[in-house]
Parts: sequence; C-alpha cells; structure tokens
Amino acid sequence: MLFHSSIRKELARSFGATLIVLATVVMTMTLIRTLGQASRGSFNPSDVMLVMGYTVLAYMPTILTMSLFIAIIATLSRMYRESEMVIWFSSGKGLAALLRPLFRFAWPVLLVITALALLVLPWSNQKIQILKAEYEKRGDLERIEPGQFQESAGGKRVFFVEKDATGKQTGNNVFIATTEDGKETITSARRGRIETIGQNRFLMLSNGQRLESVIGKSDLKISEFEEYGIKVGMDVLGGSDFVPVNTQPTLTLFKNRTLPNLAELSWRLGLILAAINFVVIGIAVSSVNPRVGHSANLVFSLFAFVLYYNLLSLGQNWIASGKFTFLGFLTAVHGGALVLGILWLAKGHNNWRWRTGLSAPSLASSTLRKTPT
Repeated sequence: MLFHSSIRKELARSFGATLIVLATVVMTMTLIRTLGQASRGSFNPSDVMLVMGYTVLAYMPTILTMSLFIAIIATLSRMYRESEMVIWFSSGKGLAALLRPLFRFAWPVLLVITALALLVLPWSNQKIQILKAEYEKRGDLERIEPGQFQESAGGKRVFFVEKDATGKQTGNNVFIATTEDGKETITSARRGRIETIGQNRFLMLSNGQRLESVIGKSDLKISEFEEYGIKVGMDVLGGSDFVPVNTQPTLTLFKNRTLPNLAELSWRLGLILAAINFVVIGIAVSSVNPRVGHSANLVFSLFAFVLYYNLLSLGQNWIASGKFTFLGFLTAVHGGALVLGILWLAKGHNNWRWRTGLSAPSLASSTLRKTPT
C-alpha cells in the first residue's frame, strides 16, 4: 500500500536522525564521565575510548527505544498537523490500522534491541569490569606517575615521585605516606630504586628521613637512614571469585534464579517489553490538534518514557529485596502499560470522549441523522 510505504520511509528518516543525535549526546556525556573516572584512577587513561565504547553499547537498547518512540510521535504528529490523518480516517481506517505498518517498520529495531539486551549488554558490562579490575589490581609501582600523588591499591599508601630516571626503575625525591596498624608514617628520600627479591618487589630508598606517629597520640618518632626498603607488592595479579550480576550471561540468570539474578533478568527483559509497549503508546499519544502547539504531547511522551524507565530501575531493586515477585512485577508494569496503551488507542480509534463516555460515537451519529438534508 502506498500509504504504508510512505509512512515507513518517513519513519526511517526520523528514526535515523534521532538516533544520530541521541547517540552523539550519550557518547559525549559518557566520554566526559569516563575521563573523570580515569583521572580518579578507576580506569587506565589509555583505555578511555574502549570503556566509552562498551558503555555506549550497553546504553544502545535504551537509545534505540527512545529513537523509535520519538520517530513515531514526530511522524504521526506531523500527519495530524498537515491533515494527512483526516484523509486516512476518511478512507475508513482508524488508529488501530496504523499498528501494522508501524510494526513492519519496528520489528528489525525490536530484534536488535532483543539481541543487545540479552547478549551484548552482559558482554559489554563484563568487558568494562575486566578493564577496571585489571587496572585496580596493578602493583603499587605501576600506579606511580611522575609528578603526581598516587594512591595504592588498598588505599593505605600515597606515593609521589618527582622524576623518573630510567624507565620507572629509579626515581628522585620520593615521598611515601602510610596509614597502617594504627600508625602513620611519612617517608621521604632523595632517591629510590626497584628491586625484585623472589616474587616480592621492594622499593629501596636512599638518603632519607622517616616520621612515625601513633594515631591519637602526640608522640613523634624521627629517624634518618642511608638505605631503607619497603615492600610494594607482587608481580602476579590476584583473582577474585566475585562476579557482578550484570556481567553474567542471560542463560545463567535463567538457570540460577536467585533474587539478584531475577532482578537483573527483569531489567533485560524489561528493555524488550518496554520497546514493544512504546510502539503502541506512541500511536496513542501522538494525536494533536492542528490549531494547538504540538510541544505538549511531546513533553508528555518524554515524561512517560522517563517514568517507565524509572519504574524498571525501581522494580529491579524491589525484586532484589523481595518486595515484588519477578512475574508479578513484569505483569504489573509491562502488562499494565500495554493495557493502558491499548485503551488509549481504542479511545482514539473509536473517537471516545472522556466527558461523554463510550456513547460519544452513537450520539454523534444520531445527531447527524436528525440534521435536515
């Protein structure tokens, strides 16, 4: 049908433009946040682009859903303003007849959202976690950057080296502040070098001074040394048995139905169900009076989108804490949103009015019959 073809072409143009704008905004915000995390030592500065890419990939289901929702509203609102919907209604078609062309356009997008939510989302979260864990598990010496104060992995030491002499193996003007076992120590030395003894690594300091005090007491012990060694870690990165729930594959969540796993599963399935519901809701809320500004329904639509996704986040916490069951939450939120969207669509399809109730079409037809020809 010519009308179906034209509406799908317009939807494609609007969807593509919206997707580019939203992706650019999200990438910019993610880059700023990732740079801030890298500056605080959460990530390796050289991995900023990788972390940003994985993060944006994790946001893609939401970006695609919002782009599809905005494209539907923008396209149908324009058709209302330019009276194209009048022609559509005059041909004997209603709003419900728009479901077929819109879902024909939306099904590839919904398929991509499904793949992203169930497969790509945990994979991207896992990659981010691996990059973060590897950077956090570095030895203390790998954290040292010349001219910068750097905190150790456990947060008990602060290092400062003014200048590297030969590839981080030696340094000048070394400063180390330590808080451990109820004592605070400040060690400074003119020079420092790295020595490996067995599997342990030591920072050997030369010509320095050490200040030691007990926390809560005013006593201060001062000592000077010609050479002093400090253990700074091992070369082997330790492993961890803890696996964040957002990095686990979807099949694993299905097999092991603990409350945290069900909460994460509700979020991933919710991304798919929300995308489907927004196609129906988009048709229902796109009706606009050509004589009135069209910004009101767009603002309301964005508010509905934000509210829906906030409910998904809240539901994730509720399921994890046991306040809601998994099936109960999916039925209440997604089933309720679908029923509300269908009722709103039926209202526009049958031209129901809130004040006159369901009898509005019959009253209108009886009025037309009484009107003299």
